[in-house]
This record gives sequence, C-alpha cells and structure tokens, in this order.
Amino acid sequence: MHLFKKIVLTAVWLIAAITYSSAQNIYKGKIIDSITRQPVELITVRAVSSNQATTTDKSGNFRLSVPSDTATLMISCIGCSTRYVKSRAGSHAIIIAVNHAPIDLTEVQITPGLNNATFSTLGTLDLNLRPVNSSQDLMRLVPGLFIAQHMGGGKAEQIFVRGFDADHGTDINVTVDGMPVNLASHIHGQGYADLHFLIPETVSDFDYGKGPYYTDKGDFTTAGYLNYNTKDAVEKSIISLEGGQFNSFRAMALIDLLSAKAKQSGENAYVAGEYNYTDGAFKLPERYKRYNLFAKYSKQLNENNKLTLSASAFSTTWTASGEIPERAAAAGTTAIDVNGKPYLVPEIASPISRFGTIDSAQGGKTSRFNFIAKLASNLKNNWTMENQLYYTHYNFLLHVNSSFFAEDSLGGEQQQNEIRDLYGYNGKLSKRIYAGKNIFTTNFGIGTRFDRTYGTERSDVTEQYQLLDYIELGDIRQNNSNVYLDETLESGKWLLNAGVRADYFNFNFHDSTKTNVILSPKFNIQYTANNQVQFYLKAGKGFHSNSAITVIGNNGFETLPAAYGADLGLNWKPIPKLYINTALWYLYLQQEFVYSDDGNIVPGGKTKRDGLDVSARYQLAKWLFADLNLNLARPKLADSAKNTGYLALAPTFTSTGGIDFKFANGINGGLSYRYLHSRPGNNTNTLIADGYYVTDLKVNYTQKRYEIGLSIENLFNTKWNEFEAEEVSQLRGESAPVDQMSFTPGTPFFAKLRVALFF
Repeated sequence: MHLFKKIVLTAVWLIAAITYSSAQNIYKGKIIDSITRQPVELITVRAVSSNQATTTDKSGNFRLSVPSDTATLMISCIGCSTRYVKSRAGSHAIIIAVNHAPIDLTEVQITPGLNNATFSTLGTLDLNLRPVNSSQDLMRLVPGLFIAQHMGGGKAEQIFVRGFDADHGTDINVTVDGMPVNLASHIHGQGYADLHFLIPETVSDFDYGKGPYYTDKGDFTTAGYLNYNTKDAVEKSIISLEGGQFNSFRAMALIDLLSAKAKQSGENAYVAGEYNYTDGAFKLPERYKRYNLFAKYSKQLNENNKLTLSASAFSTTWTASGEIPERAAAAGTTAIDVNGKPYLVPEIASPISRFGTIDSAQGGKTSRFNFIAKLASNLKNNWTMENQLYYTHYNFLLHVNSSFFAEDSLGGEQQQNEIRDLYGYNGKLSKRIYAGKNIFTTNFGIGTRFDRTYGTERSDVTEQYQLLDYIELGDIRQNNSNVYLDETLESGKWLLNAGVRADYFNFNFHDSTKTNVILSPKFNIQYTANNQVQFYLKAGKGFHSNSAITVIGNNGFETLPAAYGADLGLNWKPIPKLYINTALWYLYLQQEFVYSDDGNIVPGGKTKRDGLDVSARYQLAKWLFADLNLNLARPKLADSAKNTGYLALAPTFTSTGGIDFKFANGINGGLSYRYLHSRPGNNTNTLIADGYYVTDLKVNYTQKRYEIGLSIENLFNTKWNEFEAEEVSQLRGESAPVDQMSFTPGTPFFAKLRVALFF
C-alpha cells in the first residue's frame, strides 16, 4: 500500500511540475457513420503537419491541440475510408462522416490514450474479420480467454484467462452496455456471468482489459474485464436461418423500425429475436431450447443530450449429460488414493460411451429480463456527464450430479435454485482542460448495485427431485457502492494517469451482516515514441471477489483480499500492415478462494501469477489476414516451494490464431484454431487435465441482399475434452468412492448451414 501511495504522489508531483508551454490552437469536431449517422468511437484524428493525434470519445467528439491556426486533419479507422479535411482553429465543431471500406491494417494508428485503444483495435479487427453467431463466439474473440461448457448448453461457460480458472466469472468483470452480467453471490458460483441473453448480430463492438488497473472497474476485475456494446442503430434488417447436425436449428431476425428521415433527426429503434434448438452430440438428447428478445431505442434529444433505452429477455431449458468420471468411459485411467498417491483404475464392468450418460435427471432452466436507461450529456466548459439506470430479474434452477453414489445410496442428486432482482446506477462526470501542449482529463464516477435473492437454495434431492435436506437456504441482500477519481495528463509523447477507487460492500445472509470498505489505487504510464512504437506500464491494486454466503460463514478470513498487479507492454507497428501487442505481467493475491470437495468456497492461500501475452495481426494481401495470440502463465501458491503449490485447472499456455479472407466478390471466411496446453488437475499435479487442439472453419458468400454460409466446428473431428475437474465419485456397483478426473467431451465434427436475407 505504501508503494502505491508513493507512486500516486510522484504522479501528482510530475503533473504539477510540468509548465505551460506556448499557446496552442484547438480543433474540435464530431465523427459519425455515413449510413447510421451515429457517432463513432476511437477514430484517429491526426494533424498532418505536426503529426499530433487524438481519438474520438464515445460521443464521437474530438479536440486536438495544434500549433498552427489552419490544419489538414487526417481521419482514419479500421474498416473506413481515410479522409483529409481542412479546418481552421477556433471555428465551430465540424461534423465529419466516414464511409465504410475494406479492412486495411495501414489504417491502424498508434496514438496516446488510456481508453484501451490497443485492445479495442484488436477486437475491432477480429469482429470485422471473423463471423460470429453465438455469445461463445464473441467471448472467444478475446486473446487468451478460453471457455468450457460442462453441464449442458444452458449454463454459463467456465472461463479460463491469465492463469485463472475464473469459474463462471469470479475473476473477470463482464458487462453489456455497462450493465453487469456477473451475478454476485450466485448459488452456482460467485460472479456467475451467463451471456446467453446477448444476440451476436446486435453487437457493435467490444473492449477488454487485463489486470486490476481501471478505476471504473471494481468487483470481479482480478484478471480483467470484458464489455460488449450493442448497436444504437442498424444499417439493414436481417432474417437468418441456420441448421446443422444433432438436430440443431437457429432462427434470428433483426428489424429496423424507423425511417431514414427519423434517423436523420437522430432517432433510432430496432428489435431482434432469436430461437435456438439442439440435441447436441450426446446419446441422451440435450433438448436445448432458448428464446431471446431484444429492443433498443435511442434519440438525440438536442445538441447536447442523447437518451438510450433498451430491454432484453431470454429463457432456456435443457437436459444435461453432465460430467463423466474417466474410468466410466476408458480403461487404465489414473486416480489418487487417500494418501494422494496415483494409481491405475482397472476397467469397470460396464463402460459407457464418451458421449454417454450416467444420471439422466440432470439439467435445468433459467431466464433473465434486463432494462437499461442511459442519458449522455455534453455540458458547458468541456464537461460531459453520463447517467445510467439498470434492472434485472433472474431465475435459475439446476439439477447436477458429479459424485453419484459417493455420499449416499440415493444417487448424489443436487438442486440449485435462486430468484433474483438486481438494480443499480452508474454515473460519470468528465472534464478536459487544454493548457498549452498539455491536456488534463479528470474523471469522477459513482455507482451502486443492489442484489436481492429470494430462497437461494442448494439441497440434496432424489432423482425425482424430492427434497432430502438443505445444504444452503436463505435470502441474500448485498450492496456494492463505489466512487472513483482519476486524473490523466497528456504532454507530448508522455501520458500519466493516477486514480483511486473506493468500494463499499454490505453482505447479508441468514440475517447476519458484514460490511467492508476497500481502496484501490491505480497508476499508468504511457510513452508514444512515434506512430510505430508505444510503451506502457500499468500498476494497480484490486481485490478478489467474494460471496455473501462465504463472507458470513468464514469468520477470521479476509472478506475482500487484496490483489496487486503490473503490466509492462509494447504496441508496435514494425511495418504498415503488421500490428503487435505484447506484455509481461505479474499478479499477487493476498488470498484466493477455491472450491472444496464438498462444493463449498474456502480460502485457498496466497497466490501469485506471472506471464507473457503476445498478439499479432498481419495483412498478407488485400484480401488475406493472419492473427496469432500466445499466452503464457505461471500460476502457483505464493508460499509453496519450487515445483509444488499448483493451482488446479489454471491455464499455463494457450494459443489461438488463424487465417481470414475477404474477397471483393463476396466470398469470405476463415480457418482458426485454439490450443489449450495440459495443466494440473489438482493442487499436487498428480492428476492432469488434458489439453487440446481444435480447428474450426467458416465460409460465407455475401451479397448486398443475402448471405449463404457454412461453418464447421472441429473440422478434423479431434477427440478432446471441453472440461475436466477432479471429482470424488462412486459408480453403481463400486464398493468405494474414487478420486479422479471427470470430463465433459468436446463437440465432434459439427457442420451447420446458414442463409440470411438483408433488407
């Protein structure tokens, strides 16, 4: 903590020490999309003569300080035509419309900025080049982030990132349009982030950041954050039909509701709907069924105020085959005895298929309704303000069995159930001050969220779902309120940022209450040497998220253990069509909470992680693009000796990459791979979670009025496990429980055809 105080004080001293230089001329304007007339964020605006540059904010606005009173501004972005606009300083803000154009990596500009422009650049490239048709596809676009499904398609995916088995969202903050997706103190896992309510065709862009370095991000942001933004306006209406193996079917419609005249006046509205069904590759049909609805309305109330309203709803039901102990599907598998020593398990009497089922009573249903209202305002004297309200109503019911007869003779069935209301507010006030060649940016934010659950339940039941006994039962009342302040100084090639965030928590379960306040300072330095090279250092303190049930039950342990991290990175364009981002990173946790054998969350000790992230995007030809992501991590218990203290399921090496093509005649698509290295299955590394290498193919023929597409998951029909975990289980006929890895098989060769109409 003393180190961070020194860093913040040093930053303040540096800011105060910089003197104002000669007067500068201010150029200001707004960048909009030529078709939708909506503002465009992260457009690079560069003065040709002085090479000074900036990027547009969320409202599409920019302000650029240049020595001369006239200048030619170069406007560039990914997927748009470069424009050169002559302007005079001090004039009224100019409005510049940008046209869509084929992707050209020459347009990627390295500019100063703390708005994670680097990661937004990578995200924009990938989203434009790689077709997506599910929320899983969207999450896999994040370099180094892997997901796994292990209880049927209706449950939130398990997330692996930066040396974390982040469970279903414990260590990564997920939002949509600023609304939290993570559910605090969820009965199935802290920070449970079910993104299935998001229709991928409604997504305009996404941004992400790794580490605890962002003052506007608090709970769940140990490993990083991920935010998706939906479109304020659509370019065209779409009807899409998709069908494939395993009785899979998807129908989607996105309908623009207003006329071109309404759009010209700043008013937009559209609706979208989606239906999904599949039986999956399992012997027991999954009968996965999901309905999604989404509607959004936005209106420019006047020159300075924009109102946005959106609502979404989804409902899912499914049957799950669950996790299968390795010995149930193969002979000669490894287990560990009561002393932790590995041994080989002999073949069982009646082995089943990898896609078989042991307990057919597993499955669940879930639903979520969301409403968001946001008002964005440009105030006087370079002040801007954002106010957002959101509400979620949520239902969850899951029947799961991973132990079978290990605990009793009735089969080990467990029921998890909760009903929840979530509502909250986000507010932000910002101001920019131009002082000579220096730019000061102040951000002040406040926020609060209230989670209320009714009858949160985890219980033992029979296969007919008759209650045996309650493991957990009660209502949860949880509040997290926050306030943050950060200051950024841009001076020449340097950018300095210092900030602090305060979080207040109130946990209530079983009528017991605990409160906590935690301060999280952040410090960032960035040096942009030129248009090709940029160095950055990020440092910050965050905290490890915690559940109200655990907080109330674990007396004597840290409620919100501190997390300290640092990134040293480089953004580099060695040649015009090659973009490289790389970072060395470190993260220390004062206490990490893990799952025990009985399913409870318990303190797991101090942990540390370090690693290397490398991402590269290269344009080989006008129509051909390559991408590569390499992510190395060394996760371990901090107090353990060398070669001990493993963290179960924590990824150590992952890689994704591929080749994408976009021909002028409408043929487009790509071949991509994802690789997850084998890693410890338990904390002694006596059990192993197998790695995998899977290749996917997508090919489309796109014309103005229609698109025909083919997608193939697991092109080479690789045998792989999507999920693995250590479980103590006992099968029918076994005399004693066995401790070994259980798995969910990965999807085999899976082909789908798609037809879409545009109007």
